[in-house]
Amino acid sequence: MEITATLTPFAQQLDGLDEYRLPQRAYHTVRLAIRNLVLPPGQAILEREISEALEMSRTPVREALVRLETEGMLTLVPRRGFIVAPIEADDLREIYAIIGTLDGLAIELAAERAEEELLGQLDSIIDSQEEALRSGDLKKWSSLDDEFHDRIVRCAGNLRLTGIIDSYADQSYRARLYTIGERPVPTRSIIEHRAIVASMRAKDGKAARMLMESHRSRAQREILEVLQQHEHINE
Repeated sequence: MEITATLTPFAQQLDGLDEYRLPQRAYHTVRLAIRNLVLPPGQAILEREISEALEMSRTPVREALVRLETEGMLTLVPRRGFIVAPIEADDLREIYAIIGTLDGLAIELAAERAEEELLGQLDSIIDSQEEALRSGDLKKWSSLDDEFHDRIVRCAGNLRLTGIIDSYADQSYRARLYTIGERPVPTRSIIEHRAIVASMRAKDGKAARMLMESHRSRAQREILEVLQQHEHINE
């Protein structure tokens, strides 16, 4: 795949990166490209190609790629450069074991703090998700799903909790997007999202936590099943 043909237009549509220094701009651009599967799992990456695509020198690009490698988004292959890390079921199980519990804690905290303005925003996101499903736009549905959960986490008002969840957000989102076309159409998630918002509106943190953990567990099982099927095929 010609990286310039895909990464350059993707980078041009990103907003808010001009204020960053070049290494940070390169980092966020490549990170988001990996997250959104513009650079898919297994894609080989050379500094030179990224430099050309982003129209910057190799030094900030190298700094960005090394940082992404330390975060597990890239793998360094001696004498070959980097490759985009695969999406593997075993890795995701470890991630889900962490974020499943933390998502539950986050919504329990958020249920006590949420005001009607936020709850109305969550209702609107769910409405938009329904529209996305009607139009068959699963990528838009995935983006809205990410926004739904992110707003709840930030409403918890715990910066350390948010930071830990954010550190796994890219890997989790990438897996959801990668498998979305092979999983059941997520109409059940719409129902679960509405129940979650209803429990938050009732200020019932315990119920909200139970609903969130059940919702996440079901979705994660579906993702893992697809990944395991892929791994069996590739054996």
